[in-house]
Order: sequence, then structure tokens, then C-alpha cells
Amino acid sequence: MPMKIGKCKIIKFPVISDPRGNLAFIEGKNHIPFDVKRVYYLYDVPSGATRGGHAHKKMEVVIIALSGSFHVKIDDGLKTELIFLNRPHWGLYIPPSVWRELEDFSSNSIAFVLASTFYDEGDYIRQHEVFKKMVHDGTYK
Repeated sequence: MPMKIGKCKIIKFPVISDPRGNLAFIEGKNHIPFDVKRVYYLYDVPSGATRGGHAHKKMEVVIIALSGSFHVKIDDGLKTELIFLNRPHWGLYIPPSVWRELEDFSSNSIAFVLASTFYDEGDYIRQHEVFKKMVHDGTYK
């Protein structure tokens, strides 16, 4: 069973620097491997709170720390890694079939997410034990 976690990666976006500040940009299918269908963001996350806690059957995402910092724990059912995001021009690409949890949010942090699909509750696996069972049974690829 191939590990999906190896397909997760940090993507560095182009930055245009200027004395007035920096500008970063992202073009779907150019800088990220999909066309963006949905954008959402997390903010005012209370200290100690965890967000995410699910995997997707089809949806791909890129998670960016627009402000502040946080950790993203990724898990493909075989291996777990902890990624620290703290730069607004870096994004973490997560393919389908990878569990994710966002934690350790700094004060005033903003997690910005680009998604490959529109919202579909049926695409979510929200119970970690179910996710692990599906991975090990081969029903979740």
C-alpha cells in the first residue's frame, strides 16, 4: 500500500518584493496542481483548539499561514508528520486520503485554504478510526 503522505509537499509561491511591501500570488494549475473551486479561512482560533480532524476522499487542498503560525499534523494511516507553517508565501499541499489536524495556533493567526472541490459533506471522513480502517482494508485509496 503506497504512502500518500509522500505526496504532501510545501509549495513556495512567487513573491514580488518592493519597498512598499511584498506581493505573493497563486495561479491554479500553474503553482498548485488543481483549479481552485473553493476558498475558506480559519481565524480567531482559541488557544489550545484543534481544527481539521478529517480526511477527504477526493478533495485536494493547499493550506497557507497568511498570518501567524500553526502546525499541521498529516497522517496517511501508515505514517504521521508534523509540519510547521509560518510564511504567507508557502503552502502545504495535501492530496486526498490524508488525515489532517491543525493545532498550536499563534495569536492572530489565519489559516487560508484553497480547495479543489466545492463543499460536499459526503467527501469527508470525520472519524480517525474509520479512516485508519479504510486505509488498512484498502477501501480508501
